Amino acid sequence: MNWLRYYPYIIAGAFTIAVALGVVVRRRRKTPEERERERRHHINTYGRITVGTVIDVHEIANASHGSAQLLIYRYDVSGVSYEAAQDVTYLRHQVDLHSCRLGLSASIKYDPQNPGNSIVVSEGWTGLRN
Repeated sequence: MNWLRYYPYIIAGAFTIAVALGVVVRRRRKTPEERERERRHHINTYGRITVGTVIDVHEIANASHGSAQLLIYRYDVSGVSYEAAQDVTYLRHQVDLHSCRLGLSASIKYDPQNPGNSIVVSEGWTGLRN
């Protein structure tokens, strides 16, 4: 019966450890913007370049985050056609969508392991032609 007096301390310690682990796990979570920046960096570093075409530019009004700018493009890899869109909202300083010429060729960087994962613009590179 002497060991029953330690239960409150064991429960309090377990609760404290669980809360500390929860804080550590939540702190390590990356925001969607950080994950997108890392994706662009990975493709810019390890990606291959192909020729594609910018087919459209959209500006979508979003009530919670302002407006989002999308660059829609098409490209081919190994005989397979891909159509993709890149959110360039955070790269406005590198690309002016109002002067972007639709229908002209552009360089597209894609992930060789997943050709559907691609970019037209990143922090250190742009495939748009003037």
